[in-house]
Formats: sequence, C-alpha cells, structure tokens
Amino acid sequence: MKKEYIIPIFVPNLGCPNDCTFCNQKKISGEQTNVTPKDVREIIKKYLKNFRDESKYVEVAFFGGSFTGIDVDVQKELLEAANEFIASGKVGSIRVSTRPDYINKDILKMLKKYHVKTIELGVQSSNDYILRKSKRNHTFDDVIKASKLIRRYHFTLGHQMMIGMPESTEIDEINTAKDLIKLKPKIIRIYPVLVIKGTELEQEYKNGQYIPLTVEQAVERSKVVTYMFRRKKINVIRIGLQNTEEITDPKQEKSEVVAGPYHPAFRQLVESSMWYDSIAEKIKKINMKVKTVEIRINSEDVNNVVGHKKENIDKLKEMYELDVIVKQDENLKPGKFEIEVIETF
Repeated sequence: MKKEYIIPIFVPNLGCPNDCTFCNQKKISGEQTNVTPKDVREIIKKYLKNFRDESKYVEVAFFGGSFTGIDVDVQKELLEAANEFIASGKVGSIRVSTRPDYINKDILKMLKKYHVKTIELGVQSSNDYILRKSKRNHTFDDVIKASKLIRRYHFTLGHQMMIGMPESTEIDEINTAKDLIKLKPKIIRIYPVLVIKGTELEQEYKNGQYIPLTVEQAVERSKVVTYMFRRKKINVIRIGLQNTEEITDPKQEKSEVVAGPYHPAFRQLVESSMWYDSIAEKIKKINMKVKTVEIRINSEDVNNVVGHKKENIDKLKEMYELDVIVKQDENLKPGKFEIEVIETF
C-alpha cells in the first residue's frame, strides 16, 4: 500500500468575501502573504525532497481562504504550477478547500480539468442561526447543493465543522454531524473554536459576550461527533487546528491565541478518551474483583491507550483500583485490543 503525503499550500483570505467572527486566516495558517505560482513550485519541490518512500502517493492541497472564490485566472495559474508535477508523475492529484456558496458546474468542470480530486467545504454548522451569528454569509442549503454537485461530478467530498461556535450547543453539533452524514462526505475535519487575535470574536470574548469551551468540554463534544462519523465509515482526518508558531499556547509570547480549548495534542486527547471508554466498558464486564489487567494492543495505539501524560492509566487505576500493564502485540490490528486478567484479589 502506497504511503500518502499531503503538500499543504496556504492561500489565506484569497477569494474570501468576508471575515467570519472567529476567523483570521493569516494567523491560523501562519502565512502573511499571498501565494504566487513560483511559490507553489518552490513549496512542492521542497516537500518532494523530504519524501523518502519509493512507493508513495502525493497530493497538493490548497488550504485557507476560499480557493474557488479567487479570480479564475489566478486559480488557473496556481493549478497549472501544481499540474507541472502531475505531468512529471511526481504528484498524483490536487485538493482544494472552499466555501459552499463558491461551487457551481463551471467551477467544477475547470477543477476537473486541472486534476483536482478532493474538494473540502467549510461547513462549520448546519444551523442557519449559528451561521448568521458568526457572519458566514451562506446557509446550510448552500452546503446541501454544493455537496450534491461535488459528488455528482465524482470528486471526493470533504466537510469541515466547528465545535463551540457562538451560541452553539452540543445538541447543535450533534445535529450538524447528522446533517453532514446524510450528505455522504468521505472525509471530515473537526475544529474547536479558538479565540484568535484581531477577530470580532476576540472583542466578544473581552466583552463577556462569548465564553469559549474548556479543553475538557471541547474534547467531549469532539468525541461525540467523531463516534458518529466513524460509525458511518467517514474518515475523520483532523481534530483540532494545526499547531504553528502563531497557533500555540496563549502563554507563549508569539501566540495569536487569546483563549479557548488550545492543546498541542488535541487529537490525542480525543482519541485517548475514546480508548478509555472502550477499555473501561470491557473492564466493567469482568465478573470478578480484579487487581491487575494486561491490555494487548498494536504498537501504533500505545500512546493513545496510555493517554497524554499517562492519563488513561491513572484514571483506570483511580476508578477501578487496579494496575494496568500495556503490552504491544503486532498480531492485533490497529484499533483493536484484548484484555487479560493477570491477578485478582
């Protein structure tokens, strides 16, 4: 099986018609300038030099802003630069992220011509009131129309949703997940809202109009929707914003994060919590007083089973008064585990 690599190219605010209350793309992406075709070529070359696998599949991804809202000539110039590497066989395809109201048949025909394979839509919520509150300036009906059109033209459909938007509740986010599942995306990104400097949300936070989620709340709410997507075999490819020099601990001098559920290993917190749920459920079913158990797992899962700073091991010991031995077993597939009682009282 070929190892897959993504070459990210950020086009912050290019094509974006407005600033949502929570958004400052140049801070979120770590990019402060617009990208040129020359930049595209140099970025791709730089990444390709670092990919060592002989058997690999490489995709160039235009993130940030709204790619299909850019002037069409600029779109073509950027895509043509990436297509040079597709023609040489060094890159397999392209993905773009955009707004749902910037999709139509002509746009999709053009993207198909330039070997775009995946289109990710910034959905954020399926609740129109919440979308208006954050000044998204599109409705969920736009998402439905765009998603159906993208699938009809045989692109891979991706969705991005947010946790903790202004006035959004856990029920709203569960309903958003349900609504997205109906549209049959192949991939999902889940982003907890952070309060970023220079945004309208920062002022709302300072005025007491917006209270961000805690890390614990964001983990629980992210976990709930992740369960929902996985049950439907939808691949959750990211949970939490990418860490950069700007998107980092608010205590750091260069951080652009004012408040909110920032954590350098946010996805691990979610994955670990899900592992804890599964392991705890099995332990509850053991019909004896257990002193020590051995959990066998694939080596890929060790960090998530143990938890951030051994959190899961400590919680299991505190909750069930038992010792836990974690043992690697390559005969088990990633995501699978077995529990054996080693010692009883």
